[in-house]
Amino acid sequence: MALGPTRPRRRLGVSAAIFAVGTGLSRIAGLAREIVAASYFGTTAAASAFSIASQIPNLMSGLFAQAALSGAFVPVFTDLLQQGRKREAVKLASTLFWIILIALGALSALGIIFAGTIMPLFTGSTFTVADNALTAVLAQILFPIVVLLGLTGLLVGILQSYDEFTMAALAPAIWNLVIVALLVVLHTHFHQSIYSYAVAWLVATVVQMLLVAGALQRIDFRLKFELDWRDPRVKHVLVLMLPVTIGLGITNLDSLLNTVFGALVSTAAPRAIDQAFRIYMLPQGMFSVAVATVLLPTLSRQAARRAPAEMRRTLGNGTRQINLLLIPATALLIALTTPITRLVYQRGAFNAESTHLVSIALFWFAFSLPFGGLNLLLTRAFYALQRPWIPTRYAVINIVVDVVVSVALYQPLGIAGLVIGTAVANIVMTAQLLYRLRIGFNRRLEGAQTVMITTRIVVASAIMAAVAWGVWDGLDALLGRSLIAQLISVGGSIAVASTLYGWLVLSMRIPEARQIQALVRDRLGPP
Repeated sequence: MALGPTRPRRRLGVSAAIFAVGTGLSRIAGLAREIVAASYFGTTAAASAFSIASQIPNLMSGLFAQAALSGAFVPVFTDLLQQGRKREAVKLASTLFWIILIALGALSALGIIFAGTIMPLFTGSTFTVADNALTAVLAQILFPIVVLLGLTGLLVGILQSYDEFTMAALAPAIWNLVIVALLVVLHTHFHQSIYSYAVAWLVATVVQMLLVAGALQRIDFRLKFELDWRDPRVKHVLVLMLPVTIGLGITNLDSLLNTVFGALVSTAAPRAIDQAFRIYMLPQGMFSVAVATVLLPTLSRQAARRAPAEMRRTLGNGTRQINLLLIPATALLIALTTPITRLVYQRGAFNAESTHLVSIALFWFAFSLPFGGLNLLLTRAFYALQRPWIPTRYAVINIVVDVVVSVALYQPLGIAGLVIGTAVANIVMTAQLLYRLRIGFNRRLEGAQTVMITTRIVVASAIMAAVAWGVWDGLDALLGRSLIAQLISVGGSIAVASTLYGWLVLSMRIPEARQIQALVRDRLGPP
């Protein structure tokens, strides 16, 4: 009998809902963190220095751990559990834990030592010598998160392979709340208050790792002190990691490119783009990350059983679920870009000009939303099939498109040109991934059904967006722009429009909408 997880398909919706709620809480907490940080630092040069300093360690952890490790580790680890070989699975996880600790620990140390040389390469001509020095010191504080996130990524992969998603989803929310608390307490205790933000990030990352490690007790999984470099499965994971690392690392370069090119536009641009990205990631994290993360172990098990028909159904349903949730989110962000930005950020050091800059970036980020979500899901399908070089090749094309469009547009269009580059690159990558999957599945990916349903979703989203803007405009004229008035006008318009959208997609008999309705009724109904 297999010792690994065998969660029925009917419970996938519950797992996705749990992960979506947890991730949603994390994104909301992250937005709260950005609101507090914006009120203290605005879009100043110091705030942009922090954005750049945090991008490099985040990129490195993305390159060598976190999603890259999970994408390579989960399929192999899940396959061992599916075969009932738990002892070998424990050995694999334990060896990788110590390899990550040694390798990424050394990488973090090198980052700290050479931060003064590395960071000026990413700051641009608008940064002064003092700005560069500040960026380097912030990076030195933040570089230890590379090894911490690497270890956390492995532990999260173990939990996800057992279909345990709760702590993996909640830990980032706690991470954000710890940062907010420490930022409020510490921001007056440093000669440059921005240092408090970096210290808070580091402490919160330690807390997050400890929480995830504690969750292993729920599945009775204990890592051991084993370091078998010659284990063929360790080599297999590392071989799979190479293209996953390159692919995800290149994809993560989008954020770094926006930051670096933003520094060429102005000292305010890197921070403005980063703050727009935080709002963009709220629906992205709640929906597409949840769906893609929950489906990876399922797709891996289906691939291990050589069940292409099941994989097609899983991918088709996941694609339509992402469209159902992210296309209306795109429409709302486009319709209410400035009101949302003003409500979220405009207070303290964050002024009307800051709102204008962030709104420009957020407007164009909105067009990436459904394509970024689909890329997450489709890429994980290739990871489940242990064919990671395919999305890696497309990720290279993605970054080339991003660079070409950004270089062509950043001077005439400023911030908008940079984010348009990201949107175009995401659209191109989605088209490539879908085309290649259709070939792999003999051109049977439920494409006709998906196009038909997506067309209905687009129509419903357009109606919803028009209603959202009309309701907001009326309430804004009536109530003014105090904080309470903005909460009512923005929140009220989103609530009315979302209710209308729900009615529309149910009236249009969209199956995925009925799945969500049934799930909600099942969870809220009598036991």
